[in-house]
Amino acid sequence: MNDNHPAGRGPTHPLTVADVLALPVLAAGRPDVVTGLRHLDRPVRWVHITELTDPASFLKGGELVLTTGMPLPQDAAGVRRYVDELADIGAAALVIELVRRYHRPPETLVDACHRRGLPLVTLAKDVNFLEVTQVVHALLLGNQAEAMRRTQHIHEAFTTLTLRGAGPEDVVRAAAQMSGRTVVLENLAHQALICEPSGLTVEEALADWEQRSGATGPCDTTATHGPEGWLTTPVEYQGERWGRLAMLPARTGGAAFGPEDTTLLGRAAMALTVARLIHPTPWERTAHRNALRELMEQRHRSAQDARARCSALGLPTDRSHFIATLVDLRAAQGGTEMESRLLQELRTAGVPALVGELAPGRLGILLALRGSQPWRPLVERLSVTVLSLVPDAVVSVGSEVTDLIDTTRSFREAARVAEATPPRQPLPPDRSFNELSDIGLRRLLYALREDARIQEYTERQLRRLIDHDTQHSADLLTTLRHYLDAAGNKTTAARRSGLSRETMYQRLRTIERLLGRDLEAGDQRTELHVALTALDVLRAG
Repeated sequence: MNDNHPAGRGPTHPLTVADVLALPVLAAGRPDVVTGLRHLDRPVRWVHITELTDPASFLKGGELVLTTGMPLPQDAAGVRRYVDELADIGAAALVIELVRRYHRPPETLVDACHRRGLPLVTLAKDVNFLEVTQVVHALLLGNQAEAMRRTQHIHEAFTTLTLRGAGPEDVVRAAAQMSGRTVVLENLAHQALICEPSGLTVEEALADWEQRSGATGPCDTTATHGPEGWLTTPVEYQGERWGRLAMLPARTGGAAFGPEDTTLLGRAAMALTVARLIHPTPWERTAHRNALRELMEQRHRSAQDARARCSALGLPTDRSHFIATLVDLRAAQGGTEMESRLLQELRTAGVPALVGELAPGRLGILLALRGSQPWRPLVERLSVTVLSLVPDAVVSVGSEVTDLIDTTRSFREAARVAEATPPRQPLPPDRSFNELSDIGLRRLLYALREDARIQEYTERQLRRLIDHDTQHSADLLTTLRHYLDAAGNKTTAARRSGLSRETMYQRLRTIERLLGRDLEAGDQRTELHVALTALDVLRAG
């Protein structure tokens, strides 16, 4: 790095008054900031040496004005006019050497600069002004060349993303990485659909998002505005404004947004417009899917981040209770249509929720309910809607939870219920959805039917009896089932089998001999009952 380059500031950032004063060539003059200390972050566009009484007529704004003080007017009115002209044209600062004419700055000059907020800097030692201009101009020109290279890189990067068919997440992520700032994509309802944090946590970026975004107000161009100084740009779709992209300032001590940030955000917005044409699925729906998957897979960095992200999507996370619901369409198609119908149903009911496809053929719904609002009538209403479109669909629910983070458990329970639900499983007449209390032994074994340990257990318990029936065209397996279903009551079992008691006794003795079991022992009957139930489940497939 060039020794004259201000430490800690990259070459593409605007050179400020503070940067220039820190250069060795000026620091040697022992600069002292007399006024305008709060304005040392002003960018320096050029350096201008002058001994004229009206230097402003040769300036365009942004210049660091160097003078020995020789041309300053003698009268107070003339000094004020001198300063006013510099301030009006937008000079960055006035630097006066206290070596020849003055040994301390005139009070009239100090007052005038203070009144106009113009930084006034004095030099206690002689400085080679020409060398100052050479050093600063070299830095400025280097900045301009680097800025051009960076701008070209921005255009090339987003062009590559567009040609690759990148989705909105890729575009927003690229904008955040290239700028080193947090970038958020929101829709017109002030819902934050994508947030790529940089230097901020998700919680810091999205806390109270709807209110903060509303306070920022709309803008037709890429510009900095609003109480927090967001850099925003509109995002369009088919010629209509669809939402906007916001770049957030650093939490503390960050540099102001520069021309490069403006270029980058505008170019990102253009890439998003193209991405919307390539990826027609509504991005609100994608945002819901991503939020649900993050909750289910616990991919959020913290509970606070998860709450902030869901809240920014319109889901109330405080003083709410939640219920997770899964819709399995099985072999049916039409998940997108089902998403739309369920969202419309929830809007009609006035219930905030996240709805999204979690996997092919499986939709997830997270309901946020207020106070004592019951969840059963709402889930029943959604289930009826689902079954009207896909009669063979299965709707499963987990347990109700009061903390958003616990919805992971609720979804896990709903998934267990779905796994334990065979096709066309009968339900009680008063509801059309499945819940944890429905899972008995048969449905538990159905969920575990592909576990080799269940298959091996069934084989070990019943194989000899099955082989005997096959070899002798007998039906001892049915006899055993009737006996076990009758809880060991031989008379009831014989009647159900259409057999005499003597025949039933004979068959039970044969079963005991083949299996090496005592059918009078309750634990052994239980083991055989589990094995028979598992066999039925395995044969049903």
